[in-house]
Amino acid sequence: MMGGRYNRPNYSTYLNDEPMPDAASEKEQGNEYFKQKKFAEAIECYSRSIALSPTAVSFANRAMAYLKLRRFEEAENDCTEALILDDRYVKAYSRRITARKGLGKLKEAMDDAEFAVSVDPNNPELRKQYSEIKALLMEKMSKRSSVQAKHTISEFDKAGDRKDITSHTPTGPHKDSFMEVDSPVRAGIKEFAGGASKGGSGVSLKDNNMLQSRDAKQKPAPEISVQDLASRAASRYMSSTVKSVKTPKTAYDFEVSWRAISDDPAQQIQLLKSIPPESLPEIFKNALSSAFLIDIVKCTASIYRDDAVLAVNILENLAKVSRFDLIIMCLSPMHKSELRKVWGQTFLVETASRDQVEALKRLQAKYVQGGWYDDMFALS
Repeated sequence: MMGGRYNRPNYSTYLNDEPMPDAASEKEQGNEYFKQKKFAEAIECYSRSIALSPTAVSFANRAMAYLKLRRFEEAENDCTEALILDDRYVKAYSRRITARKGLGKLKEAMDDAEFAVSVDPNNPELRKQYSEIKALLMEKMSKRSSVQAKHTISEFDKAGDRKDITSHTPTGPHKDSFMEVDSPVRAGIKEFAGGASKGGSGVSLKDNNMLQSRDAKQKPAPEISVQDLASRAASRYMSSTVKSVKTPKTAYDFEVSWRAISDDPAQQIQLLKSIPPESLPEIFKNALSSAFLIDIVKCTASIYRDDAVLAVNILENLAKVSRFDLIIMCLSPMHKSELRKVWGQTFLVETASRDQVEALKRLQAKYVQGGWYDDMFALS
């Protein structure tokens, strides 16, 4: 299977007394070329190493060489291959952030940066990349909002001009003099002059007062700052991101999607329902964290009320994830207390078939450990 994916070179032409190359030596030779800034030669060595035995490190190293040559698309693809092999390899995330930044894929780069920082929060390089991508993304949205605002104002002005022309278009015998239509103030002055020439000024004073009163009521509308527009654009952007959530294929995909809808339990339920339960061990592999375990169990409790069969299936397969027992053992007293609460208030209380109740009792032994002293410690 691996041979079909990665083309293996033909080494049949090597002389019998020459040692056959191996993946490790090719990778090391690639590292030497990289140090000498011979990036093309390094890429060739890493490619031979990958053909012999594909590893996350070899893909990530070749990606770094591609980055040096500004071949961002190849670098992005190699980082993705590295993360398929090891979805917690932070160097691959870091290099894919750089590649996606070079390709202008700021949203995808931000997703990588957020996840990488959550995996290794004390990594200064990752935090620096996160800040840079966030600043670029906000700047991009700010510029877009500014352009949209200018376009809106321009259209408003054009509409206002058309309205003014239409409202002042003369009819009848005066149709050729519409360009000379007086403004309200100028008309008031003319009327005042006409009234004075006739010896009466009462009408002109009344009209002038009316004009002043009308002008006083027409207060200018508050200006919308570029920051406000950027904030609104960011909100629309986030809402569109939530709507485009897809069924995750890896732990990284799941975490990004789950965080995007963290304030919407209904969508989290739909996301969890979209994942075939039997694929949970393959998705999480050895990347399930205690926080997400608790979140998934709580979400499963909500599903249980409507679909007990699916909920039990989710719990059974989640317990098959690598290192599950170790995760449960290392849970904080507070998390252990939360699990006991969910089990006691939902799974063992709601009505279910006999088989489901028996399955939940067996699962309880896997999920719920500790005793009353853990609850006391969690409250202290």
